Amino acid sequence: MNSFNRRQFLKGASLAGTAAGLTGIPGFSLAENKKIIMPDNRLNGVMGQPHMPAKAKRMIYLFQSGGPSQMELFDYKPMLEKMHGQEIPSEVRGETQLTTMTAQQTSLPLVKSIFNFKQHGESGAWVSELLPHTANIADDLCFIKSIQTDSINHDPAATFILTGFPIAGRPSLGAWLSYGLGSNNDNLPPFIVLLTNQNKGQPIFARLWGNGFLPSIHQGVRFRAGKDPVLFVNNPKGIDRHDRREMLSYLAKLHGIQHAKTMDDEIHSRIAQYEMAQRMQTSVPDVNDFSDEPDWVFDMYGPDSRTPGTYAANCLLARRLAERNVKFTQLFHRGWDHHSGLPGGIRNQCRETDQASAALVADLKQRGMLDDTLVVWGGEFGRTSYCQGKFTDKKYGRDHHPNASTMWMAGGGVKAGLTYGETDEFSYNVVKDPVHVHDLHATILHLMGIDHEKLTFKYQGRRFRLTDVHGKVVKGILA
Repeated sequence: MNSFNRRQFLKGASLAGTAAGLTGIPGFSLAENKKIIMPDNRLNGVMGQPHMPAKAKRMIYLFQSGGPSQMELFDYKPMLEKMHGQEIPSEVRGETQLTTMTAQQTSLPLVKSIFNFKQHGESGAWVSELLPHTANIADDLCFIKSIQTDSINHDPAATFILTGFPIAGRPSLGAWLSYGLGSNNDNLPPFIVLLTNQNKGQPIFARLWGNGFLPSIHQGVRFRAGKDPVLFVNNPKGIDRHDRREMLSYLAKLHGIQHAKTMDDEIHSRIAQYEMAQRMQTSVPDVNDFSDEPDWVFDMYGPDSRTPGTYAANCLLARRLAERNVKFTQLFHRGWDHHSGLPGGIRNQCRETDQASAALVADLKQRGMLDDTLVVWGGEFGRTSYCQGKFTDKKYGRDHHPNASTMWMAGGGVKAGLTYGETDEFSYNVVKDPVHVHDLHATILHLMGIDHEKLTFKYQGRRFRLTDVHGKVVKGILA
């Protein structure tokens, strides 16, 4: 027989009573019930209610895995043309850590970009010829050229920028947003993940959209291309909707008995997930059915948008999810890790992503949704201005570089037509307005209506937060 102290008994009695009373109300689901009976672990605020007026109601994160080279895309540096082939000055390199891939090189020659740059729009933003569609929306974007991270290798750097910590185990950004803000759509998860199909590059692990120590209801749900976007949602053969409903009702009772014994709140998360899975049987096919999209929309996103699982199709799907008020949609596109053969590799990457990324912003804008939808584009770090390995005038590579990289943001309370931050003449060190990953996270949460210092979760005796004990809101980019 399990023994209970007074606090456990009162907690269990309260939760069980609430559940029993509410599940008898017609139309009340166990998932909705879970929002009420789950204890709030935060210091301040009520689940689903922001700390401050939110500029953004939803967010779409276009994660470019591998580390796009800022010097080939956005950070135009004439000095690299002048010093092409010369050694990077020691005072510029300083004590910067090198990866094992270049640490043994006897020479670190600077290498210019072979691609042309022009200024675009009224803002005069510098954009490479590789990104003509992005250039066309330059005045809608906020370029941040001073992003800094603490990690020099892919896995810890990707983990850091997506969870706020370089070691696996912490909740992801989307999980924190789900935990803090709840959901605006009862029939779709608040956090959805889309990966480009058949896209080679650095491994993408499920923990990058995991819930960490938060309740599992907040983990991201991956949508796959094909007939079954979400695994195990459809009923098995011989089971109809009535059978499924009856099974869930009995399962809920069993979970209630188990919770009374163990006081494990994760049980409520499982009930909510079962309920969500049933509702997704109709909502997921609907959102994935592009037959109601006119031809001009496919033309806007590019020919790949007609093929499920491509980056272009995922961008279009992200817009459809935003229309249904999904709180956070995370896209992953791999292949930006160009240690060699960079010109050809980055040209292919831009061909796959440029049109669709720009179309997403333009599409949201024309539908009146950009003002309250935050779109973020970027990778886990930047690339070095010196060459990795041998190079010729048309073939070269660049190594990982945590000191400086470029990201862009659009909509959701961010200043449009702004270039924020500045690197030195070699795109190696930040010389103006640095933005650390923790600052980026603090700013994103702020735009979503969350004070990053107040959104906490007590785990193993400590109150954790996405920004750890760091981070400041970058007020210079706020509209």
